[in-house]
Amino acid sequence: MTIRYLHAMVRVLDLEKSMEFYGLLGLSEIRRHESRDGRFTLVYLAAPGQPETPIELTYNWDGDNGLPSDSRHFGHLAYEVDNIYDTCAFLQSKGVTINRPPRDGRMAFVRSPDNISIELLQRGAALAPADPWASMANTGHW
Repeated sequence: MTIRYLHAMVRVLDLEKSMEFYGLLGLSEIRRHESRDGRFTLVYLAAPGQPETPIELTYNWDGDNGLPSDSRHFGHLAYEVDNIYDTCAFLQSKGVTINRPPRDGRMAFVRSPDNISIELLQRGAALAPADPWASMANTGHW
């Protein structure tokens, strides 16, 4: 048996707002499918140079009343970053809440507009603990 990763799918309530959020993480649209009959749009986003590991944003044109208020059953998406502190500072400057700050210089969590948990991991060795992150408390849940 052979298996190959294709993508992770998350449902979104506001396609443009979600695309803006994932754009802040550095993801960009690599393809799109719109179904007039099914009344939905699928947008595939990937990190630069990594089209083989996309996420699929599923937007139902008529809304999605079945979307849970807390998407923890999904788990999370994880991305490696060059500098966890710079990444978190940039996201925070754009209004993104840092739910689990990178106190350890290695790991942080944020949430998408649709409450999807995003794990950010420092590439390579953890950075030395530094403020304001080292003393920052968690916000909400992650």
